[in-house]
Amino acid sequence: MRRALVAALLVGLAAPTVGVYLVQRRLSLIGDGLGHVALTGVALGLLTSTEPVLTALVVAALGATAIELVRARGRTSGDVALAVMFYGGLAGGVVIVSRAPGGTPTNFDAYLFGAITTTSGRDLVVFAALAVAVLVVTLGLAPRLFAVSNDEEYARAAGLPVLALNVLLAVTTALTVVVSMRVVGLLLISALMVLPVATAQLLQGSFRGTLALAVLVGVVVSTGGVVVSYQADTPSGGTIVLLAIALFALAAAWAGLRDRRRAGGHEEAEDHLHRHGPGCGHEEVVHDDHLDYVHDGHRHAAHGGHYDEH
Repeated sequence: MRRALVAALLVGLAAPTVGVYLVQRRLSLIGDGLGHVALTGVALGLLTSTEPVLTALVVAALGATAIELVRARGRTSGDVALAVMFYGGLAGGVVIVSRAPGGTPTNFDAYLFGAITTTSGRDLVVFAALAVAVLVVTLGLAPRLFAVSNDEEYARAAGLPVLALNVLLAVTTALTVVVSMRVVGLLLISALMVLPVATAQLLQGSFRGTLALAVLVGVVVSTGGVVVSYQADTPSGGTIVLLAIALFALAAAWAGLRDRRRAGGHEEAEDHLHRHGPGCGHEEVVHDDHLDYVHDGHRHAAHGGHYDEH
């Protein structure tokens, strides 16, 4: 149980730091695709009686690099490349594992859906090393990765190595998938990369705030899910994901109430002839998903045919 909690903590820290860039690039499901590719790696490890974690890491990293190179060359869309990787990885894993000595191993489900209590001391050392590598990349290169994820054309014009950074992020995603496979399983890993970030985005308006809150949510749901699964005797992976969904639903409900409260508290600004807009001469202030304009000591925001006082 101690090893399970440490493994959950590592995953809770690492997964959201990668997911924040994937969500920004609208590649939320790439974790699923790499999870299926890693499944082929696990099957190869079981077939050859080698370490499944390491073979999964190699195969997932190669798959991540391949999809980024294909996407960069523009020969097929990112969605098509992801679909090929998704189905090919799953089919390859099923076929290869069927050829393993003695048929499909009994512990194969542990890689699919997670079995955190089977984490060995050796697994924990490997997972810790991979999690540190993920955090070094995602936090150490945060300004560059954010620039590429937010606007590739701007990043390229600024002289950033866009292709290299995209490949690095894809490989880092593969590392995260391998770190997480014994905790939530290869079929559920994408949820732990995406849901904490989606929850944080509902509550935070800045990138740094979103990243910090996403990591906190990731740690809470991963470690909390392990405790709940132990007490309720339920699968750890599914329990963690359901807990993450529950927090997302609560955050969505709270954000909806907050937005309605804010919308209801606005007063219509006094009529004036000036029409605010880009270059109108008044200071622009970002306010949620729109701009306010500072006018005579007040902040005005366009709303239909009038202006609201903010």
